[in-house]
Amino acid sequence: MPGEGTEELVGAERRGRTLLVTLDHPPVNVLSQPMLEALAARLREAEADPDVRAVVLASSAEKAFAAGADVREMASLDPTAAREHGSRGQQITRQIERMPLPVIAAVHGVCLGGACEIALACDFVLASDDATFGQPEINLGVMPGWGGTHRLPRRIGLARARRWVLTGRPVSARLAEAQGLVDRVVARPDLIPAALELAQELAEKPPVALAAAKFALLHSVDPDIEDGLDHELDLWARLFGTAGQREGMRAFLEKRPFVATRRERWTEESVGFPWAKKERAAHPRKRKKNDASGRS
Repeated sequence: MPGEGTEELVGAERRGRTLLVTLDHPPVNVLSQPMLEALAARLREAEADPDVRAVVLASSAEKAFAAGADVREMASLDPTAAREHGSRGQQITRQIERMPLPVIAAVHGVCLGGACEIALACDFVLASDDATFGQPEINLGVMPGWGGTHRLPRRIGLARARRWVLTGRPVSARLAEAQGLVDRVVARPDLIPAALELAQELAEKPPVALAAAKFALLHSVDPDIEDGLDHELDLWARLFGTAGQREGMRAFLEKRPFVATRRERWTEESVGFPWAKKERAAHPRKRKKNDASGRS
């Protein structure tokens, strides 16, 4: 069961052999830590019930599937606390991806940041024609940290994922369908019926074979996903405390435009990032060449 005081954040209702799991924290289902805990509990509930054969993940909020992680929770984190915070988000997406049940995201309205990463972890994504997807973390001075940098390229290709992640632009449901993230776009009133219909089709398949096929497909496209997610989390956490992260999240909370920072602290803030490691590795070779030329 969900933790104390979180039951109302995520609902669950049996529809035949499908568990309809509903995010229910209006106005926009911000994915706070209590919300993530309640969702994790509902997913465990589905997996533990032998009569449940499929899960539909939806939202009761009028304007959104979910608006992403809670920026107020994150704004003041240091890299150590950020790693712990980000690991909880990754645990949810890993839980969805590893479930031996098919999970269908039924998305309407806004589906941004961590919410988009949750949808990416689902086996199928159905969307209403008013849905909007995106990975806008770059505008907060960070990057996707719940699996987006691995699952998005896997779903839509690297070139398209690069445009999503590096620009932070929102993407319409129709474009997301054309690019391969969304499996089907329907009118808003038809979204839940369409998702339940697909869930019922999947529920009629042999459950062990369905689970085995799900795991085999996952391994076929990304056998090293665990290492990749660890690397993503490391980079995401290191961004906390940088000038861009502090300004980006402050601007978001103050509802004002982001003010781009200069690169005075580039060398200091780059310590621990891949490009800094490469730069250090190059220095000994350069010094050796100079020493050799000095002796000639």
